[in-house]
Amino acid sequence: MRRSRRKKRALISTKYLISTMILLLIPFGIYFTLHNVKANTKTEAYIAQNHEFKKTEQHFKPFTTSITLAAIGDILIHSTVYNDAKTDNGYDFKPMIANVKGLLENADITIANQETIVGGTEIGLSTYPSFNSPYEVADAFKDAGVDIVSIANNHTLDRGEKAIISATNYLNKIGMEYTGGYQSPEDKSRIRVLNQNGIKIAFLSYTYGTNGIPVPKGKDHLVNLIDMDLIKQDIKAAKEIADVVSVSMHWGNEYQLLPNDHQKQLAQQLADEGVDLIIGHHPHVLQPMDWLTGKDGNQTFVIYSLGNFLSGQMWDYKDIGGVLKVEIIKEVKAKDESFIHIQNPQFTPTFVSNSQNKNFKVVPLENAGAVGLSNAKSKYDEMTQHMNQWLNQKQ
Repeated sequence: MRRSRRKKRALISTKYLISTMILLLIPFGIYFTLHNVKANTKTEAYIAQNHEFKKTEQHFKPFTTSITLAAIGDILIHSTVYNDAKTDNGYDFKPMIANVKGLLENADITIANQETIVGGTEIGLSTYPSFNSPYEVADAFKDAGVDIVSIANNHTLDRGEKAIISATNYLNKIGMEYTGGYQSPEDKSRIRVLNQNGIKIAFLSYTYGTNGIPVPKGKDHLVNLIDMDLIKQDIKAAKEIADVVSVSMHWGNEYQLLPNDHQKQLAQQLADEGVDLIIGHHPHVLQPMDWLTGKDGNQTFVIYSLGNFLSGQMWDYKDIGGVLKVEIIKEVKAKDESFIHIQNPQFTPTFVSNSQNKNFKVVPLENAGAVGLSNAKSKYDEMTQHMNQWLNQKQ
């Protein structure tokens, strides 16, 4: 009995001692907890203040970036050309442009005028006056460095909507952009912008007409016609998403070496809208380069016609084309302040050779003596002077 009481007293004493110790420790726990919170708060405040200090110390550094843009003229595939490209299992146009591949692929961005629709063999190939070309044309120029093609021209509707859909499906498949003709209103609403070295270029494209073939009702997206009101809207939209606006224009009189008054008027209107580059097609011969001054004092570069790059046409300058190259400089002065400069336009004339409609090759005009052009050097000098005549007057 006594032992039981002693045990009970000892147990009560132990519980009392433990309770007392817990009560004594609680204030210390509260103290240390509050101290740590305060310390952490100070540390976070210090880090935040130090971070803000570092932010304010980071000054914007102005920088300059640049790219080279190349452009070529009409890819106009007559039956003589695609028959020459025939192989056992398709077509191969790569050997035809192998001698000028270096001129195309060493630019940062290259645009071409795909004059004949590349609708493929399934819908049947065809030649003048209603063209349809093999897919392999696009393969060859993609391989040579072409990034985007203009398809708004007088032959866009030659084989109807199905050819346009077939061609654009294939261009999408191989990763080549296109502008000027589209699959749908939604496709048309997506302005083509290529970005290289931090410079964004928007590519627009328009044609004077479609050889009398009416645009299907309700399907204006199939081809862009020259309509200055619509073009102004497109330019405005392009400026909001790009640094540079390039406009391809299918215009002018065929086989004329100088632009007509209407071309000049349209070019000036585009310059007044603040376009940076105007690339001309359709005459099938070369027309000169020039600088225009827009109404706001801006400078616009125009090449009125790039001629034929690869085609079955011959003689009277129709077998002479070329590669245009310009430098595009972007000066970034501040986060929201940048300036674009187009400079140093260079034009390299090219020549399409063949031997009795076989062995078609595009070569630099300067070297065309090696493929049978007897007056290659004089033609090179003539066309170089022709293309630069207005630029030389303004130097």
